[in-house]
Amino acid sequence: MIRTLALVLALLLPLAAHAQEEGQPNGEIAVEADATSDAAIERRIEGIVAELDGFDAVEVEVREGIVTFSGEVIDADAARLDDLAARVQGVVAVENEIAASTDIADRIDPLADRFRARIEQAVAFTPLLLVALFAGLAVATLGWMLAGWRRPWDRLAPNAFIAEIYRMVLRLVAVLLGVVVALDILNLTGILAGVFGAAGIVGLAVGFAVRDTVENFIASVLLSLRQPFRPDDLVEIEGDLGTVVRLTSRATILLDPDGNHLRIPNATVFKAKILNFTRNPQRRFGFVLGIDPGDDPAEAKRIGLEVLRGLDFVLDQPPPQAWIDNIGASTIDMQYFAWVDQTAALWPVARSEAIRLVMDALTRADIGLPEPTYRLNLLGGGLPVVDLPDAENRPDEVVLSESEPAALPAAEAEDVTPEPEMEGLAQAERERSPNLLTAAAPEE
Repeated sequence: MIRTLALVLALLLPLAAHAQEEGQPNGEIAVEADATSDAAIERRIEGIVAELDGFDAVEVEVREGIVTFSGEVIDADAARLDDLAARVQGVVAVENEIAASTDIADRIDPLADRFRARIEQAVAFTPLLLVALFAGLAVATLGWMLAGWRRPWDRLAPNAFIAEIYRMVLRLVAVLLGVVVALDILNLTGILAGVFGAAGIVGLAVGFAVRDTVENFIASVLLSLRQPFRPDDLVEIEGDLGTVVRLTSRATILLDPDGNHLRIPNATVFKAKILNFTRNPQRRFGFVLGIDPGDDPAEAKRIGLEVLRGLDFVLDQPPPQAWIDNIGASTIDMQYFAWVDQTAALWPVARSEAIRLVMDALTRADIGLPEPTYRLNLLGGGLPVVDLPDAENRPDEVVLSESEPAALPAAEAEDVTPEPEMEGLAQAERERSPNLLTAAAPEE
């Protein structure tokens, strides 16, 4: 225990000695000292203290090279006097007995002086501030005037939306340039780093908060630059079918076949799989008909192709096609294909008419179109069957009617041209608000 205390004291004694020596003059103490040297040191230190602000009430006394400070100060750093006195030649030690003043008048007077000095500084700074403000406003006004000049930006941009973005960017750059010019005149450009840093943090936070809105805006810009569709195009976007009405800064507006508005966010459109039925006016339709296994499939193929070639809305090139798709339990599935021009024929109506006319031709040619049938085998007995002809009641022969039924006239195709009412409805909807889709933009 005694050894431990001795070790602790041995460690603490040098630290205590170092604390006592800190702030005191270094060097050797002269052997001889007199009142003359003390007076010289006192006059020198008093002269230095008199030139410092806030130490008017400080008194200095020097005896045997030891400097003693006393008095009251307001807010000044009294430790500065220790450093100054220690640097004077002949000073042996410094005793600082200065206390903080609590007098109200002593504290208000410096505050009034500082306020008065700041007012005078502001008045003197006003002309330079006005010059900087005028220069910054001039630069910003010039940028806004250039942005308001619509003709050059409308020529440079592919559409009105991109032109407006150009003008917005120019206005923002003009305002920032005006601020930089004003701060440069005031020699305050150093604060720009802090302003831009704070703006970057705020922008990052706002970006996370409105991430979906920003994503839709960027998608709108990209879609308006590289347009995957045009107005009146029939498209399918992620399973949604409709005619393109317009492209806005947030969504793509479609008019579905039922006449309803369909708004799809542009971010979804930009990342979605888009099926454009209008980009290529030629479109193929197909259908399957099951014929009786007892009939000739080659004849069914010939009749179907003959009917399809005879339709006005079916294109000659590519030619119609037909083949056996599958052999089922009760039918032979025949598949028929033909091409139409979507600008001259409504695709669903054309397909419907082709099915109806081919079925009519096959029926008139005595090619059966049976429904699916199933055969049931009853093992171990079954239900009794009644009213079946037996050997006694069976007629000797089947008598056919000598008169044949009158042949039904061949069916005629109906009108399959597109409905102008839908085009007019889409055009009316398009005129209600600006459209970002233009013919001048490049197509993907």
